[in-house]
Amino acid sequence: MTDLIAVMGTLVDSQGHILIDGIYDDVAPLLAEEEGLYNQITFDVSAYCSEAGVRRTIQTEKEKILMHRWRYPSLSLHGIQGAFDGCGCKTVIPRHVIGKFSIRIVPNMKISTVEKLVEDHVKKIMKARNTPNKVSVKLEHGGNYWIADPNNPQYVAARKATVAVHGIEPDLTREGGSIPITLTFQEQTGKNVLLLPIGASDDGAHSQNEKFDVSNYMNGMKVMSVYFQEVAKL
Repeated sequence: MTDLIAVMGTLVDSQGHILIDGIYDDVAPLLAEEEGLYNQITFDVSAYCSEAGVRRTIQTEKEKILMHRWRYPSLSLHGIQGAFDGCGCKTVIPRHVIGKFSIRIVPNMKISTVEKLVEDHVKKIMKARNTPNKVSVKLEHGGNYWIADPNNPQYVAARKATVAVHGIEPDLTREGGSIPITLTFQEQTGKNVLLLPIGASDDGAHSQNEKFDVSNYMNGMKVMSVYFQEVAKL
């Protein structure tokens, strides 16, 4: 258990920076055009902190917060399997424990490269500890990143449709959530893929109390209708 905790403590620091050597080497550089997109996004830092239940975020500027949510890799610790986690004060010493964590990859990172870097890091830490315990690293599942060109004609058509229905220019955003079929569609068809959300940020997707407002459903149909009209003009 002490070895596992020690290893997990070397993965990321208090500022969210991943401590695995080489993990940032393949991350796509930030270009001026992309940086300009973050400046235009409507984002209330105070409201974000309130909803997250924190006093402040690691990054203080809106643009930096969004970049670290969307365009830079992150590492999250999720739990330890095999250790006592119930009520009470049992002094059980587990003989076998599993630490669980995930790494969000971003353009242009490769799963195979990240997997090798993680394995090398864990083995290096264990060797430095000179421990008799054995360790193994297993990737349960992984998915490649997906990104689209916001200047593609389909995205231009979608923005026009959104303005026509809602009367406001939409934000161009990224997300850390995974939709594997998106990349599959793009790879198999060789065509650009558009993700056009019509819900609200507080819908609570996949949660117990997930919702979808009727107004968004109705306006969503209108957006799709205008979108197809705009695509037909291409």
